[in-house]
Amino acid sequence: MNLTATFYALGAIALWVSVASLGVLLQHLPPFLLTGLSLLIGSLLALPKVLREPGQWRIPLSTLALGIYGLFGYHFMLFMALRLAPAVEANLINYLWPLLMVVLAPLLLKNMRLRALHLGAGLLGFGGAALAILGSGNAGSDAGVLLTGSAVWGYLAALAAAFMWSSYSLLTQRVAAFPTAAIGLFALVSGLLALLCHAALEAPVNLNVRDWLLLTITGLGPLGGAFFLWDKALKLGDARQIGILSYLTPLGSTALLIVVSGRAWSWSIALAALMIMAAAGLGTRAR
Repeated sequence: MNLTATFYALGAIALWVSVASLGVLLQHLPPFLLTGLSLLIGSLLALPKVLREPGQWRIPLSTLALGIYGLFGYHFMLFMALRLAPAVEANLINYLWPLLMVVLAPLLLKNMRLRALHLGAGLLGFGGAALAILGSGNAGSDAGVLLTGSAVWGYLAALAAAFMWSSYSLLTQRVAAFPTAAIGLFALVSGLLALLCHAALEAPVNLNVRDWLLLTITGLGPLGGAFFLWDKALKLGDARQIGILSYLTPLGSTALLIVVSGRAWSWSIALAALMIMAAAGLGTRAR
């Protein structure tokens, strides 16, 4: 795998690791308000480049639609899933997206084949992610809640979110080449749409100085800077290998939550780490 692409991918993953912990600190904010403001702040990262070169945002409407599909569509479906279904189970289904990247790459991209080693590494990585999430002490949803009508719709929404992010990541390599600064336009329009959802679906809230500080960190990091790094990684690297590497996200997120919350470490986290690192190693060997 291209070493530069690996660094970009790891940079995006490192930022995404903080999402859950920042979400805990901002859990009093409505999710669409949180997403909308964070995306708008994240879009500002492209501003210096766009001011120097205004043409950076002159992209086809189809490319802009793809960006909105990825950034807004993914978050919309994920939040609907978390509203309708138990959070742990919905989040686990959402983390099918790295595996879907591996499986869908040969279908959506030219000159790519699905090899047994890629598929095996993807399944091993998903097993590690499942162990990290379910074994972290967050599990234990009421069995009666797991199969209610609304929960089923939530699971479907989580699956749709996983498909949206994986297909968006791959399809950005199918459209005409566009500058990475265009991610700022994707974030800007997606942020405005999220704020419209907030106005329509959520109660208004007042923000304090601490909220704005944490929103700025979220916007510049996991809901902003990470998208730019992710785009660079996909432009330079092998989507199948990047997908497998992405299983470090739920592992790192769970580990950081344990540190932040002060909970005890468990054997499941260590085993999950070994499984995901083994999956990443296998994935980088496959061609």
